[in-house]
Amino acid sequence: MRHTLNCLAIVAPEWLRAHSLPEWVDRYGVRLEDSRLPSGEEERQVWAATVGQDGSILLSALFEPGTPSWLREVPAVDILRRVWVQNYHWADGKIHWRSSDNLPPAALYISSPYDLDAHYSKKRTTSWVGYKVHVSETCEKDSPHLITHVETTTAPISDDARTAIIHEELKQKELLPDQHIVDTGYVDAQLLHRSQQDYGIDLIGPTRADYKWQAQQQTGFDAGHFQIDWQGKQATCPEGRISSSWTPAIDNRKNEVIKIKFSTKDCQCCPSLALCTQSTRQRRTITVRPEQHYQALQRARERAKTEDFKMLYAHRAGIEGTISQGVRVMGLRRSRSIGQEKTHLQHLATAAAMNVVRIVRWLDGEPHAKTRRSPLVQLLRPAM
Repeated sequence: MRHTLNCLAIVAPEWLRAHSLPEWVDRYGVRLEDSRLPSGEEERQVWAATVGQDGSILLSALFEPGTPSWLREVPAVDILRRVWVQNYHWADGKIHWRSSDNLPPAALYISSPYDLDAHYSKKRTTSWVGYKVHVSETCEKDSPHLITHVETTTAPISDDARTAIIHEELKQKELLPDQHIVDTGYVDAQLLHRSQQDYGIDLIGPTRADYKWQAQQQTGFDAGHFQIDWQGKQATCPEGRISSSWTPAIDNRKNEVIKIKFSTKDCQCCPSLALCTQSTRQRRTITVRPEQHYQALQRARERAKTEDFKMLYAHRAGIEGTISQGVRVMGLRRSRSIGQEKTHLQHLATAAAMNVVRIVRWLDGEPHAKTRRSPLVQLLRPAM
């Protein structure tokens, strides 16, 4: 609302003066911060309804027959219209603020009128509106660690949605690694298999844990306890019972899966029922990935338990230093331009600058920086 009013004040001052309400100056004259909003939830709902009503009044005036048609072509006006459709709805002759479960997905939701490419995202306790940068770098011991690829996406795009794209970009540059060390976000069962199949890359990273209670509590039979006959399309439970159905499906993350169900007759009389399912139907169902994806995932989980994996994965600590250097020294998280393309150009320039700095330091004989350790750790664990 404030953005639209400011734009109209520039392009159509007389029209806005005739169609604005006196209280709008106090309500939208200064930049709105969260600290200036009412503190209580009920008061915020009232405030949101007031803003919604103000926007409706302005939009109604803009779309009246007597209003110059060119005003409706002002970009800020179209943004206001779209934002109001996304955030408000009419019911019983009144405008209402939409509930969170009635909003568009983050990738479509307009989070800022100043940059339509910037969207909202949240990772653990950090939330932001903007973009996400993915950085790939070398990690050889006897050479400078150089950034080989930079990928800029909108914030809601998941990391694993870019893994294959990053591999393809590295292939085009003839910079494909034999091993690609990544964090959990870039790994899933399908990528573990296809990275090797399509690019000859050993994708190395911690896999997502099995979130089923049997695996979390380690007191029951998780999917790993079942023997799967891929050719026969059936599974055998720890008590020796054979599954009754085998159904290909798509899960809520749009992954190909197989749902394997056991007979209620077999499960109800099973002595291990309490270790297998808590379902009121007293029937066990397991969900697994297709054979090659499932086996790749199991191999990755087993490898993650080894000391060799821990030593290999320790090399990834360098990329955290890269992100820290980009953020703290070069302002990586603050875009100086509007739009994804310009933000990506900034990310590329930042990466190039970091590479120049690293090459100069390497030629000057500076060794790779090591992870900082507190005086206490250095004192009590000097060998580490």
